[in-house]
Amino acid sequence: MKRLILPPPGLPDVSETFGGRSFVVGFYGVIVTLTGVVGAVLGVAGPDDLTAVKLLGLVELQPTPLGLAVYGMVTVGLALGVPLALVVLVSKRADAERPGGNT
Repeated sequence: MKRLILPPPGLPDVSETFGGRSFVVGFYGVIVTLTGVVGAVLGVAGPDDLTAVKLLGLVELQPTPLGLAVYGMVTVGLALGVPLALVVLVSKRADAERPGGNT
């Protein structure tokens, strides 16, 4: 596949070190981390009348900064992580089956 966008002269090509799957997985980590930060901020500065939340219907978490951060990170991490893991697995399998691909 030909690349349509070339790096500017004199600058390194970062697509070989941080591109494709590694970028998507890194972006996923940033999103999950940001969700934890937002949960912690809501726990600190949110309304006082928040009720406890149930994580996956199993574990009750109090609306503390830590509880809301864990709740947000686990729910968003699972909601995005399961499909992402499937895409990564299928992508690796497709690369391995392609002639000249990684084995």
